[in-house]
Amino acid sequence: NEQEYHFKVLSILLDRLGFPFGKELVHFSYGMVELPNGKMKSREGTVVDADDLMAQMIADAKEISKDKVNTLPDITEDEANEIARMVGLGALKYFILKVDPRKNMLFNPEESIDFNGNTGPFIQYTYARIRSILRKAEDLHYDHVNLPKATFELSGKEQEIISSVANFAAVVKLAGKDYSPSVIANYCYELTKEYNQFYHEFSVLKEEDEAKRQFRLVLSANVAKVIRLGMGLLGIEMPERM
Repeated sequence: NEQEYHFKVLSILLDRLGFPFGKELVHFSYGMVELPNGKMKSREGTVVDADDLMAQMIADAKEISKDKVNTLPDITEDEANEIARMVGLGALKYFILKVDPRKNMLFNPEESIDFNGNTGPFIQYTYARIRSILRKAEDLHYDHVNLPKATFELSGKEQEIISSVANFAAVVKLAGKDYSPSVIANYCYELTKEYNQFYHEFSVLKEEDEAKRQFRLVLSANVAKVIRLGMGLLGIEMPERM
């Protein structure tokens, strides 16, 4: 955003020189990104190299994943490295993109890779959890594609999730109109948070009522689809398992 005045002048000059796109020029301004130890300044040699930062985030993700190896006993080294790459880069991208682009922000690498709170790994982990549920449903030959024919009363939480999923297109449109990826990022977080609350309050695979179980599986599949699409718009990949 320190370049805003420069680009305003550039737009005026281009217009006066007869270039038709002069008035339509859009400067996508971002606030300054600061680190916990202060502002990055090239003159003082405190600039952080992007490649170094990405490599460190991936290394941190790999270190954290060592504690979770027992949950995926059949994982190969190549798959573990690929998951670490997705989580590390996802943490970095999400932490920056969740902030309104016009505001200055503090990037904290440790906070960004936390699996709790408004972070990329939290959303990725929930997505992987849903995909695990759907794989188990397939093994049990449970329908998770078609809505049940039988009717039943939805809970308030289920209605809230349906409403959130239905609002996805409007969120994407608003993000494009305002040039603000943070709108999509925070939408994905809120939807993920709602689904986690639902998951802890209601049974999915273990629901004895077949119609309710089928509906909740379909709902879960649609939540995962929207999360994947939303995070994909931010350039963030979603691991199938974690």
